[in-house]
Amino acid sequence: MIALDASALLAFLFREAGHERVESVIDTACISTVNLAEVVGRFTRDGHEALDVLRHISSTSIEIVPFTAADAALTAALLPRTHRFGLSLGDRACLSLALARDIPAFTADRAWKHLGVGVEVQVIR
Repeated sequence: MIALDASALLAFLFREAGHERVESVIDTACISTVNLAEVVGRFTRDGHEALDVLRHISSTSIEIVPFTAADAALTAALLPRTHRFGLSLGDRACLSLALARDIPAFTADRAWKHLGVGVEVQVIR
């Protein structure tokens, strides 16, 4: 199992550099609803209907993981250790999912390689 950052799923969906790495693990992927909101938001910015995008992603094998109060606390706890890297709430939500499940996180953000927060990070490009 792997946790997808929004950047990794978007690279896969848009067939951008690194999409092959995501494709090779997509059947064992999960994504936080926070990161899902980022992905759906990217498509709505381009004029797509949010519910249509959500239905499409929901029809795949990707497990959509609700963001709970416990996830919020773990995500917030990562802030002091990730602040200097400029990570967003979505970035930290992905990392907290990976931490909670003890699984690797897939991202297109190279800065994650230097985090040292106890998560195996796979940079896709």
